[in-house]
Amino acid sequence: MLVAAAVCPCPPLLVPEVAAGAAPELDAARAACTDALGVLAASRPDRLVVVGPADSAGPEVYPRGARGSFRGFGVDVEVYLGADSGGAELPHGLAVGAWLLARTGWADVPVDVIGVGEELSAERCAAVGRDVAARAGRTALLALGDASACRTLKAPGYLDERAAPFDAEVGRALETADPAALAALDPGLARELKASGRAPWQVLAGAAGDSGLGGALLYEDAPYGVGYIVATWS
Repeated sequence: MLVAAAVCPCPPLLVPEVAAGAAPELDAARAACTDALGVLAASRPDRLVVVGPADSAGPEVYPRGARGSFRGFGVDVEVYLGADSGGAELPHGLAVGAWLLARTGWADVPVDVIGVGEELSAERCAAVGRDVAARAGRTALLALGDASACRTLKAPGYLDERAAPFDAEVGRALETADPAALAALDPGLARELKASGRAPWQVLAGAAGDSGLGGALLYEDAPYGVGYIVATWS
C-alpha cells in the first residue's frame, strides 16, 4: 500500500561539491527536498521505493548497496544505498537520490531502487507503479527526475516554447495529486523537452491509483533553464 510519495529533481548540481561556487543557488531546492523526505519519514513506511531516470528503458532493479559516484563531474564523492556491497553502479540521477537519502538519515528503512528510462511507455510505467503499490506493508515512494531542460536560450536543450506549459501542467498535477494528468503526459514530447522525470512520475501515477492522497508543491523553479519541482503526496 502506498502511504506517501515525494517528487524531487535529481541534477548532480544538488550535490554542493559538484556545484562548487554555485552551490548556494540551489539551497532552496535542497531544503525543499529535505522537507519532502521528512514527509515520507513521517508516514512511517516499512520500505522506501526510489524510482529515477536510467540510461536504458528498464525497468532496472538495483541491489541494496549499489554505488553512485560523482567522479565524472570532477569531485571525489561516492554514495551507497545502504552498506557498500561492491555491486552495481547507479546512474547519476539515482546517485543524487542516494545522496539525498544519506543526508536525511534513511539507514534504518529498507530501500528498493528502480531505474526507468525515456523509452519506457506510459503503460509500462503505470504497471511498475501498480506492482510497487501492491507490495505488503506500508510503502513510501521517492520519484526522481527533472522537468524540461528547454526553458531558456541558455538551457541545455535551448529554448522551446512548449517547455513552460509542459512544466506548468506537471506542477499542477503534482500539486493537486492528479495521477490521471501524470499518466497522460506525452512520452514523445517529454523526450523532446529533455524531461527526465516523465517515466518516474508515471510510475508514481500508477502506484497512487485511486489512493486519495493529497498533494503539496514545495518548490518550483527553472535555474539554468531546467525545471525543478519538489512535491509531496500524503
